[in-house]
Amino acid sequence: TYPVPAPATAELLKGVPVRMDGFASIRKELVTPTGAVILSQLVDEFAPISMTVERVGYGAGNRDMEIPNVLRGFLGYSEEAAGSKRLMLLESNIDDMNPELYGHIMESLYRNGALDVFFTPIQMKKNRPGTMVSVLGEPHNKAALIEVLMKESTTLGVRVTYPERYEAERRIVDVTTDLGTARVKVATYGGEVVNVSPEYDSCRLLSIQSGVPLKQVYTMVLQATDATLGIEGSMD
Repeated sequence: TYPVPAPATAELLKGVPVRMDGFASIRKELVTPTGAVILSQLVDEFAPISMTVERVGYGAGNRDMEIPNVLRGFLGYSEEAAGSKRLMLLESNIDDMNPELYGHIMESLYRNGALDVFFTPIQMKKNRPGTMVSVLGEPHNKAALIEVLMKESTTLGVRVTYPERYEAERRIVDVTTDLGTARVKVATYGGEVVNVSPEYDSCRLLSIQSGVPLKQVYTMVLQATDATLGIEGSMD
């Protein structure tokens, strides 16, 4: 006999986050192939959400088990703002590491999927100055990012939390100026342009090629962006 879940169910659950320890003592099928298909094909995201419940449904099985053989489902709508995303934050406090290693660790974290890495000066026990290493990433990269911290730094532990981030929609626009073309990052929220930011590398290249000071290039690019997008007033 095969262990549970059945081979078909296990195959259908590929790509679905599961916990294997929650009901290990129950030696009966808890997820059927039909249930696995519903989860894998109809569910877009597996994460806690805030919602307004409109309806509640229950389904009960015939088998007697150690726990109630009942499934409960909620139907409702989410009140979360558009552009919200559940991320993962890793943190470690370090007070005994060679400062030369921090740059290498940051590069390694980015190579393994980190979205952002930052270092914060902190005061630790025995009045020792230390550094809090913070890593923002997506939950599916947790194992790889923790491995970098544990192997590359002197930390003895990593804290894990799951904050929610609200994001503006971003796009890159090519803007033509008298000095040449520059790339500009345009952020919108709720259909409205909320920020315009010239890309440093393209502005720096125009500054080197033309001899015009970089800050003046920024001003020219912002003015050209306003004209291109029809934005009233500079966003700088």
